[in-house]
Amino acid sequence: MTADFIDWKKIRYLILDVDGTMTDGGVYLDSQGNELKKFSIKDGAGILLARQGGIQVMILTGRESLCVTQRAQELQIPYVFQNVKKKKEFLREFFRERQVGREEAAYIGDALNDLGAMSLAGITACPRDAAKEVKKSCTLILKSRGGEGAVREFAELLLEKQGILGQCKEALWGQEAGIQ
Repeated sequence: MTADFIDWKKIRYLILDVDGTMTDGGVYLDSQGNELKKFSIKDGAGILLARQGGIQVMILTGRESLCVTQRAQELQIPYVFQNVKKKKEFLREFFRERQVGREEAAYIGDALNDLGAMSLAGITACPRDAAKEVKKSCTLILKSRGGEGAVREFAELLLEKQGILGQCKEALWGQEAGIQ
C-alpha cells in the first residue's frame, strides 16, 4: 500500500521498535557492564506530539533494557513490551484483545525481526538506515536515521496528515512552530 491511499486519520496506535529506530542501534557498555543507550530528544518530542494528538504509543522490542524502561517512563508511554522474541504473534494478540484493526496501526522498525509485526500495520515506516529488506516492505522510508529524529519525522507527518500538527504543537509548547 502506498502512502497516497492511506486514511491517516484512522491511525490511533504507533508501535515503535527501539534499537535502530529510537536509538542509533548501538549498545554502549561502561566499565561496570552497565548498558547505555542514546535516545534523541527530537524523537521524544515526536512521541509527545503523537500522544497530544491522541495516538497511543507502544514500544515493542526484542531486547530488555533498563534504559528503555526509564525513557518510556519519562515520555509516559503506556505500552512498553520488552524481550518480545515473536513480535508478530505478540502484536496480533494485543490487537485482538483491544479490537485494533490493521488500518488503525502504524509501525516504525528497522530490522528483520520487525518485518512480521509490520505486516499487521496499515502503515509502516523505517529509518533511512534500516535493513534493505525492511526498506523494500515499508510504506515510507524516512529521511532521518535511527536515533536521529526518525520517530519525530513520522509523528509530525502523521499529525500533519490528520490536520492537527499545529494545534498539537500549540498545546505542548505554546507556539505553532514548536521546537527545533
